[in-house]
Amino acid sequence: MRMWLVDPAGMCRQHLLGEHVELHMLVGTLERGKSIQGFIDGGLIDTSKINERHSELVTEMTFRGYKHKSPLDYVHDDPVGHVDVKSNLEDLHARCEYCKSRGG
Repeated sequence: MRMWLVDPAGMCRQHLLGEHVELHMLVGTLERGKSIQGFIDGGLIDTSKINERHSELVTEMTFRGYKHKSPLDYVHDDPVGHVDVKSNLEDLHARCEYCKSRGG
């Protein structure tokens, strides 16, 4: 699970929809009480941004004409994690030529 947290307009379809699915997976993991320590240690998630990020992704998905039917409302009592967005953007561009060509 990973929260890229880069500008959704700069993401290809695969990465945009992938991050959306992974947010739902993350919330499910949190609700089941499973450990996310490895994701926290790896700088891959920030639970304080789950709802905001979901909204950003849905806005971009809707703009592109994708249908969205999976609302998300995560209530966090003790947010954890931090994501280095600049590093993520560099990593995303290194992994995906289409994301790189979109700018982000």
